[in-house]
Amino acid sequence: MNNFRTLDLNLLRVFDAVMSEGSLTRAAEGLAITQPAASHALKRLHNWVGEPLFQRSATGMTPTARATALWPQVRAALGELQRSLAPGHFDPRQDRAEFRIILADAAAGILAPGLVAALETEAPHTDLRLLPLTTRDPRSLLHDEAADLAVGHFPALVSAMLAEGERALLRHQRLHRTQYVCVMRQHHPLTDGELTLDRYCSARHVLVSVSGRAYAEVDEALALLGRRRRVVLTVNQYHTAGRVVGQSDLLAVLPASFVSASTPGGVISRPLPVDIGPLTVDMVWLARRDADPTHQWLRQQVERAARFG
Repeated sequence: MNNFRTLDLNLLRVFDAVMSEGSLTRAAEGLAITQPAASHALKRLHNWVGEPLFQRSATGMTPTARATALWPQVRAALGELQRSLAPGHFDPRQDRAEFRIILADAAAGILAPGLVAALETEAPHTDLRLLPLTTRDPRSLLHDEAADLAVGHFPALVSAMLAEGERALLRHQRLHRTQYVCVMRQHHPLTDGELTLDRYCSARHVLVSVSGRAYAEVDEALALLGRRRRVVLTVNQYHTAGRVVGQSDLLAVLPASFVSASTPGGVISRPLPVDIGPLTVDMVWLARRDADPTHQWLRQQVERAARFG
């Protein structure tokens, strides 16, 4: 077995970059080294580990199962080392940074314009990666450092964090609060008159579902009243639901803030005939990154984009 003291930690930086980019060329560019130097570093790491970590393919560098298993630990260790040695300030006009935010398309539609404006005017060397939110519990993604921030509706997680208080490993900030509304196309038969509970339940519906499960808060509220609706389509994006509603007789329940900011023309909204409470959107991050100047700058930009989005 190789002695860890003989390992050149620079090899792990190359490994992390290739895993992130999926390309030896892009990884070398990001590290400001030549492609042959990056290739040589990977060969040295392969020899130290005792097996290949990547295979060349038509689409770039494909990681092996061993590489996929190693990456979360390598990335977390490099992140801790960087934060320990990082200077006590972040100058967005001079310093390089890359941020990953996981969020739903509704939040992306509201935040992205403001975040891009911040990059263009304040942080020319900063890159931003917006990744799709596929879970109501982003803790593992944050702890594995697959993302710097999670933005979304996390009521159970926020409640758990509040109960833990200062002992919580995560922190959160409320970004905005909005109501749910029923969305339909213009000239839909239900636009004529009040949207009653009977008329709502007799319609056909499209549901935005992260899990693909055709059941949501609306269905829980209806069940308490002994009612149900027919969900004929589930999708995983609010934007897709808005497009479907605009071209069909299906109804959708969408956040009012998303409807006003991002829904295509040709749709209108009506108050829901059943109360499901507001939609709260929170920003969640690792507690240990509270004092990181780079991360503080990112959180400030997200909060500002939410306020003016």
